[in-house]
Amino acid sequence: MSTWPVYTGAEVPHDGVSRLPDPPPWRAFDGGPALPPPPQEDDTASPDRKHRASTYRATPESIDLVNAALVLRRPLLVTGPPGSGKSSLPYAVARELKLGPVLRWNITSRSTLQDGLYQYDPMGRLYAAGKGAGRKRPEGSGGGEPTGEAVEDHLRLGPLGTALLPYERPRVLLIDEIDKSDLDLPNDLLNVLEEGQYEIPELVRAAEHAPTARVMISGGETRATVARGLVRCRAFPFIVLTSNGERDFPPAFLRRCVPLRLRRPEPEHLEAIVRAHLGELDKETRQMIETFLRRSSTGELATDQLLNAIYLSRVPGLQAASREALAAELMTHLGPVADFHDF
Repeated sequence: MSTWPVYTGAEVPHDGVSRLPDPPPWRAFDGGPALPPPPQEDDTASPDRKHRASTYRATPESIDLVNAALVLRRPLLVTGPPGSGKSSLPYAVARELKLGPVLRWNITSRSTLQDGLYQYDPMGRLYAAGKGAGRKRPEGSGGGEPTGEAVEDHLRLGPLGTALLPYERPRVLLIDEIDKSDLDLPNDLLNVLEEGQYEIPELVRAAEHAPTARVMISGGETRATVARGLVRCRAFPFIVLTSNGERDFPPAFLRRCVPLRLRRPEPEHLEAIVRAHLGELDKETRQMIETFLRRSSTGELATDQLLNAIYLSRVPGLQAASREALAAELMTHLGPVADFHDF
């Protein structure tokens, strides 16, 4: 049976991830015990997440590079202008390959590696210890510290920390806008992404008295067992790092990633995107697409600007002059541009 491609850009979810070939020897991980895949997104999931997953239209280049990242067990570094679909890609992959909800880590200039791995609340633990002074666990609970005072009760794994748990199938993690980070964060990520594991010092120190801990994971109230403070992956997660291309990254970081550069959509691809979001194209919609393509050749525009303009143009009762004026405002260039008028 063919193992390429696993991700096809298809609209129907499938179990093709089970056809992934064995990892390269230098990317094989042995964390355990193995955790079952998380449930798929259900009706309580964000409508935005479900919509972007089902309407994303991949290019042949992006399909090939997604598969390269999956086979090599390497992060995918996706660069491109705003609105080019960078952050929608991991949702589409997770949906097609049935890999469960996407874990998301939104990067700011204050983000640190620990934010992505786990959060610990020492003040909350101190407060719980004060409230629980003299109080014991219920009989038969296993002894130890009173409920609420154990280290594990004040720890939660972050998106990256959760993705590196020993799941049977890769979790999908979106690290959004990595170019906004402090200069040190890409280098800080290197060891974790290379080794597929990390330690939680607070649990390592407590391991003599509590060798295992049940720690809450990102994105819900579920808990996972961590032995002696070490988290090691089993199936390396499918990690998508997005960047608007506003800065350069260290060579050591770049060589550990599979690079994907998203470019301005070609006309046929743009029509497919619009059709996926808003249905079949009428004459006015095609004209707006042509105008968008002309304007995008002279300055930066995002695809969602076009989608907003088309959606508004279909509102009943909106006069033609108003539609044209609104389209001109909605499709304003995102950066400097010479004077150019289409409307």
